[in-house]
Amino acid sequence: MLVAIGAGIAVFTGIGAGIAIGLATAKAVDAIARQPEAAGQISKTLIIGSALAEATAIYGFVIALLIIFILK
Repeated sequence: MLVAIGAGIAVFTGIGAGIAIGLATAKAVDAIARQPEAAGQISKTLIIGSALAEATAIYGFVIALLIIFILK
């Protein structure tokens, strides 16, 4: 029972990553709308930030799988 709760908590990192990527995309679109000539630099920074946020979600998923299959 506690293993399932721990795995569920570990998967919550995906929710945080989704919110973070959504906010970052909104801010990037706003920045590009205000300063179109900086679109290349803004897009590059957005992609790097999104990749880091998504990596956090993947780490949480891996931890959840380890909890389920190793501590079972």
